[in-house]
Amino acid sequence: MTGEHRATPLPRHVVVMGVSGAGKTTVARGISALTGLTFAEADEFHPEANVARMRSGVPLDDAARWPWLRALADWMASRNAEGVSTVLACSALKRSYREVLRQGPPSVDFVHLDGTAEVIRERMAQRAGHYMPASLLDSQLAILERFEPGESGLVLDVALPPDELVSAAVDRLGLGAGAAAVGG
Repeated sequence: MTGEHRATPLPRHVVVMGVSGAGKTTVARGISALTGLTFAEADEFHPEANVARMRSGVPLDDAARWPWLRALADWMASRNAEGVSTVLACSALKRSYREVLRQGPPSVDFVHLDGTAEVIRERMAQRAGHYMPASLLDSQLAILERFEPGESGLVLDVALPPDELVSAAVDRLGLGAGAAAVGG
C-alpha cells in the first residue's frame, strides 16, 4: 500500500540491577546477545577513586554515587538520541538511584536479580578478578530498597540458572526480535 508509514520502534533501555554477585553482568550480557541491545557495565563508569575505595573494602556513600549515576543516565540518553537500545548492568540499589537513571532516556525497564544472601555470597566466592570484595555484600544488602508500590520493575530469583534469567527477562519485557531498534 502506498502512503503507509511504518513507525520505527522506539529504543528500549533495560537496567539489570541487584547487589554485587547477583549476576547482573552475566544476565545483561545474555540479554544483549539475544536481542542486540547495546551492553554496558556500570562498574566501568566509576572513577578510579571509587574503584580504589571499594577495592579497599570501603562502601561508597551517596556523594560518590551521584556523579556516577548521572554519567550512566547521560550514556543511556545519548544512545537513545542515536536510536540505540541499551542494557546496563548496574546495582541501582535505592529508589533514588533508579530515579536518577530514569532521568536519562524517556523510559527505563528495571530487572532486579534478587535472592538470599547465602546464594549471592556463594556466587561471589566463586568469581575471580572482581574488585568488589564479598565483605561489602552486607553493606549493599543494608541499603537495598526493593521496588515500592507504584515503581515498576521485574523481579527475578537469582537462584535460577543464568540462561533462564535471561529468557525470563527477554520474554517478560517483550524484548524479542527487533528490540534493538534501527542503529542498535
